[in-house]
Amino acid sequence: MERKKVSSSQIRSVGYDSGSQVLEVEMSDGTVWQYARVSSEVHRRLMAAPTIASYYRDNIEEEYSRKRLR
Repeated sequence: MERKKVSSSQIRSVGYDSGSQVLEVEMSDGTVWQYARVSSEVHRRLMAAPTIASYYRDNIEEEYSRKRLR
């Protein structure tokens, strides 16, 4: 999955596959988390958020099942 770089001190890049509803978030330390069953609306709101890291912490990090890719 291709991830797009974002302007955030804590998150380096974000990728999304609308077909499988999988979201990938690469943290600034290189850790990559993959989240399942994330709607395209949540992805859209994440990318449009004034502070991506805050939206991620408040709406994604603990709300969706995840696995560490690296």
